[in-house]
Amino acid sequence: MASMFSTKGRYALRVMGDLATHEGWVSLGDVSKRQGISRKYLEQVVSRMHKAGYVESLRGKGGGYRLTRAPEDYTLGEILRAAEGSLAPVACLDCTNDEICPQADSCPTVTIWRDLGRVTAGFLDSRTLADIVGDVDGTGE
Repeated sequence: MASMFSTKGRYALRVMGDLATHEGWVSLGDVSKRQGISRKYLEQVVSRMHKAGYVESLRGKGGGYRLTRAPEDYTLGEILRAAEGSLAPVACLDCTNDEICPQADSCPTVTIWRDLGRVTAGFLDSRTLADIVGDVDGTGE
């Protein structure tokens, strides 16, 4: 089964979670080692987070990246939107997609996909970065 979110979205949550669990300026090299993600790919992901204003950067020795807000002030939905561009479960509902499906008005499945998109967005917008930082072992406790 294809994934609903790309590696950019999944890695964005991981890098933001990593920054949330470390004090001060954090180097991408350190994040790369801890998360097992190539530094080059992390640079692309962090660039999107920086453009969205979610992280700030400092060049030079002792520099790196850090969050601009407290972990509880970021929703998972906003992080994923910054990384992915959209939370639409199918391309025909993606508002950033220029290729609108010619059958969207008569498609029997479009309402199901639209409802799934609303449920997914509602769930992700109700959870914060603090929720995943507090659940680093994946147990939900």
